[in-house]
This record gives sequence, C-alpha cells and structure tokens, in this order.
Amino acid sequence: MAGLSMQHPWAFAFGLLGNVISFATFLAPIPTFYRIYKSKSTEGFQSVPYVVALFSCMLWIFYALVKSNETFLITINAAGLVIESVYIIMYFVYAPKKGKLFTAKIMLLLNVLGFGLILLVTLLAFKGDKRVVMLGWICVGFSVSVFVAPLSIIKRVIQTKSVEYMPFSLSLSLTLSAVVWFLYGLLIKDKYVALPNILGFTFGVVQMALYMFYMNKTPVVTGGKDSGKLPSADQEHVLVNIAKLSPALPEKSSEVHPVTDRAVPRSCAAEAAAVAAMGPTNRDVVDVFVSRHSPAVHVV
Repeated sequence: MAGLSMQHPWAFAFGLLGNVISFATFLAPIPTFYRIYKSKSTEGFQSVPYVVALFSCMLWIFYALVKSNETFLITINAAGLVIESVYIIMYFVYAPKKGKLFTAKIMLLLNVLGFGLILLVTLLAFKGDKRVVMLGWICVGFSVSVFVAPLSIIKRVIQTKSVEYMPFSLSLSLTLSAVVWFLYGLLIKDKYVALPNILGFTFGVVQMALYMFYMNKTPVVTGGKDSGKLPSADQEHVLVNIAKLSPALPEKSSEVHPVTDRAVPRSCAAEAAAVAAMGPTNRDVVDVFVSRHSPAVHVV
C-alpha cells in the first residue's frame, strides 16, 4: 500500500497523477471511434492495440492483487479494462467480416487462452515472492507490447506520408504517462512498474517526431501496387491540341499544325481530327489523349 501511504507523499502524488494521465490516454481514441461510428466503418484502423491494451490491464490487475493490493494500479487498470472493452465492442460492430474474425482469433488466443494459462501457472507453480517476480516480468513484457502496438501504424504513416491514423494527442499522452509511471515505480521501488515505461517514453517521442515530420506532407494514395507510379514508356499518353473546324472562324483558324515533339501515327491523328470536327460548336480547341500502345483516341 506504499502508493496510498501519506508517508510517501511523492509516490502518492505521482500515483494519483499517473491515474489521471492514463485515464486521459485511455480516452484519447474517442475521436477515432466517433469517426468509426459516424462512417459506420473501421476504415484503416486496427483492433490490435486495443486487444493488447485490454490484456495488459487484465495482467496488471492480477499483479496488483497478488502484490499486497497496489491500489493505484488496480484503479487505473480497472478503468482501462472497461474502456478498452467498449472500444473492442464498437470495432466488432463496424468492422468487416475479415476484421471481426481476426479480432476474435487474437482475443481467443491472448485474452482467453493466454491469460488463463498465466493464471493457472502462476497460481499453481509459484508461491509468495516468486509468484510476484514471475507476474512482474510477464507484466513488463506485455506493457512493452502496449507501447509497441500503436507503432504498427508507423509503416502506414511512412508509406502514405499521412498522420491521419496516428493522433498526436494519443502519442503525447502515452509519453507523459510513461514519465509519470516511471517516477512512481522508482519511488515505490517497483522495477516492474518503472522498466517498461523507459521504452514507453522512447516510443512516444518517436511517434511525436514522426507526426511533426509528416503533418504537412502531401498524402500518397496507396490503393494498389501500381498506384503512385509514373507510366512506363509503352503506356505514355500524348496530349494533342487539335484546332476545331468552325465556319464561324476565319479560314486560317482551321489549320491543323503537326505535332513534332512526339510523333503520333497518321491513323491516330486522322481519327482525332475527325472526332474534333464532330464535336460541339462552342469549343475552339479539342484536347485529345492519344495512347502510344493503342490506336484509341480519347477526347476530353
């Protein structure tokens, strides 16, 4: 109960502050899920960070109960358990079938089978301080996973040059939370609380740096394997301006000047001129796309 004891005022202060900041961190994805609710689609968002966060909350509650009722750890992780459960339920409601199946599989493996196995092994195979040590290192491992999980979106940020799916508020709150919980862990002399938050602080800074770097970049469309590529030589299109024949204009305006930059096959040029002559009478110039690898002519 060192965290709540007024004999350790700084530990109490950082524990309370850690609860406040971590609660705000849990609430940071609310705009994301409001967007999902409004669009009725999960779009490019992933469920993995929320499933991993839920599992971490379950583990820390178990650890806090085994280690003499660490109240600050119980309160914040109980709140996190409820909030993450709501997020996951919303994801199930609006995710496509493939996303639902994937989320159900990882929850079955991690939150049901994984947590059940940890529960059985620690309760049956370990006693006293050894049980606390074993649970402590398991919590460290999965706390690191919580900090790493949002980094799965970093590849997407780099590829698309867009920070749309990496909110700055979440990265900032994760960083502040890591700093406060690291200090709390030091003050109560609990290395299992302090250690993972060193990595949490590092990852948070990396995410904020990426956000600052890409926030003003022009997004790149990545709809397919050929998106964003320039056309190859055999797929190039030539824009040809063909003067339209019109009786309302002087005779010299109907002259067609040959294109010398990129030669167009005679048949294509003749077809383009014919299409231009048949076009509407209120345009003086007809823009024609001529495909190099096809005789088709597209009037725009």
